[in-house]
Amino acid sequence: MADTASTDTGTVTGGLRTLLRLEGLTLFAGMTLLYAVWGGSWWVYALVFFVPDVSFAAYLAGPRFGAIVYNAAHSYMAPMALMTTGFATNSPLTLSIAMIWLAHIGFDRALGYGLKYSAGFGFTHLGRIGKDAAKTV
Repeated sequence: MADTASTDTGTVTGGLRTLLRLEGLTLFAGMTLLYAVWGGSWWVYALVFFVPDVSFAAYLAGPRFGAIVYNAAHSYMAPMALMTTGFATNSPLTLSIAMIWLAHIGFDRALGYGLKYSAGFGFTHLGRIGKDAAKTV
C-alpha cells in the first residue's frame, strides 16, 4: 500500500502508519526508561498511567466534544508544556507526571490509538479502530 493519507478517511496508511506507531513505541519505552532512571515511584506510575483515558468519558456528550477532549489529553502539547514547567520550576512531581503522560500517549499510539476525528471514537489519524476497523476496505 502507498504511503499516503487515505482520501476517504484522512488517515495515514502503509509505511508511514508503521513509522508513527514505532515512534509511539519509542516514546513509551523512552519515557518509561527515563522514569526508571529518574527513580520515580512505580506506584505513582501505575496510578497515573491510565488517567488520560478518563477523557473518553467526554464522548457521553457527543462525538465532536469527545474528540476535542480526548485529543487534548492525547496530544503532546500539554505534557510537553508540563515537562518544561517541571524543569523550569525544578519540580520532580511535575516532571514525573509529564513523563508518565508522554509514556501513556506513546503506548496508545503504538497500539494504533491515534488522535480522534469527530466522526466517532473509532476514527483516528492512524486508521479505524474497534468495530469501525471492520468497515475499512
